[in-house]
Amino acid sequence: MSFLSENEIEDWACEILQECGYAVTTGPDISPGGAHPERTSLSDVILTARLRTAIERLNPHLSQAARDEALLALRREDTPDVVDENRRLHGYLVDGVPVDVVREDGTQSGDRARLVDFDHPERNDFLAVRQFVVEKDEANRRPDLALFVNGLPLGVIELKSPSSETATLDSAWNQFQTYRAFIPSLFRFNEVLVISDGT
Repeated sequence: MSFLSENEIEDWACEILQECGYAVTTGPDISPGGAHPERTSLSDVILTARLRTAIERLNPHLSQAARDEALLALRREDTPDVVDENRRLHGYLVDGVPVDVVREDGTQSGDRARLVDFDHPERNDFLAVRQFVVEKDEANRRPDLALFVNGLPLGVIELKSPSSETATLDSAWNQFQTYRAFIPSLFRFNEVLVISDGT
């Protein structure tokens, strides 16, 4: 009996994601110096151009200043605690980012900038990135797959080969703990973690 390699499992996962509407690319391709760079630095975990486009598309009623305010709120880290930061950003994802709006009569009020089109999911931008390198300080880590919705990294998938005795689901879970310790910025927006050995 032959087992799938980790790379074959990754290929299979990408095929499934494509069937679900995800475009698939590689980390090196969208990194600085890549064929289609979408990041100015390996420390960037938000695909800013995609996010900016989504905010503009989903919030035509908001001024450019309000849309810029929403983008800044997403890029800013309010707390060093990953769990607290994840809760804050989950609220933004579900309810929208609170922004100030100046009305035509000069009064100010609050509004919310939507980040995801929940009513029409097909109108969102879905991207799976293979081997997405994230760098912080002198350390860098490379999850097998990072899943982006409208430029936000909402999912991380770690795959292991069932033919390797050391590449267990437990080791994949421990890998997430290492990622969380060394590249916590990737987990600020996280909504789902997946580990699989293909079986």
